[in-house]
Amino acid sequence: MKVLANDGISQSGIDALQAGGIEVITTKVAQEQLINFINEHQVDVILVRSATQVRKDIIDACPSIKIIGRGGVGMDNIDVAYAREKGLSVINTPAASSASVAELVFAHLFGGVRFLYHANRNMPLEGDTQFNSLKKAYSKGRELRGKTMGIIGFGRIGREVAKIALGCGMKVIYSDSYVENAKVELSFYDGQSLSFTFKTQSLDSLLAESDFISLHVPAQKGYIIGKEQLTQMKKGAGLINAARGGVIDEVALVEALDNKKLAFAALDVFEDEPTPAIKVLMNDSISLSPHIGAATDEAQDRIGTELAEQIIAILK
Repeated sequence: MKVLANDGISQSGIDALQAGGIEVITTKVAQEQLINFINEHQVDVILVRSATQVRKDIIDACPSIKIIGRGGVGMDNIDVAYAREKGLSVINTPAASSASVAELVFAHLFGGVRFLYHANRNMPLEGDTQFNSLKKAYSKGRELRGKTMGIIGFGRIGREVAKIALGCGMKVIYSDSYVENAKVELSFYDGQSLSFTFKTQSLDSLLAESDFISLHVPAQKGYIIGKEQLTQMKKGAGLINAARGGVIDEVALVEALDNKKLAFAALDVFEDEPTPAIKVLMNDSISLSPHIGAATDEAQDRIGTELAEQIIAILK
């Protein structure tokens, strides 16, 4: 049995697969060469993250494939329904990276309320000549404690975001069409825990009440946050997207930032990924990262191990 980990896999995942008698190929194959490579090497399993696409053409042209795996949550780069119709197993690791994404959300959020996204750009340029001016410019930071965190989408990642928000002393509200009620267990290092219960509310009310909003929804056909929704948000609010590109209207977002409706935004994902719009990249009110929500050593170890366990269970 052969596994092609085309977008990479952790060493722990490789070790687990090899211990199960499975050969692991980590060669990065270009999208247009995948079909030939898979057929030439008789690959049984193809593993991807977000870069490689597994569409109908590959599914139809590569009869050796038995399993398609996605290291992460969303599977919008895979024709899942079609693959399953053809009898292939399609797997992912929905829980492995939840904490990592949530921590990145708060990295951006802490940076947003203390102007770090802006200071980190300007200190290298002007810190030696305009130190006092920069100090004055960034001296009106805000604390998170006592503020309201609005979470759109209350699945695994949304709940991890809620845990950190609760730990920071924030009020948490959420909107999710599929989750009417939710319970969040906040566990501490010494074994103690606290339980919190929540009830969904309308998107309109969440937009109006939240000081900061974080999106945690799958890929959509349309915008979740467009011009209308941005006008409903509090003046001076912050908006964070570490979910999927295309759920925020980036043109409307830039406009809302430029007219000071929003204080800042943070984007880990983009409408035109991997070539984000220049107006987004150059806007100095946006904190930016290149789709690294799940990119921690710990998350990648969990992803690799979970994929290996699922693959071995299916193939054996």
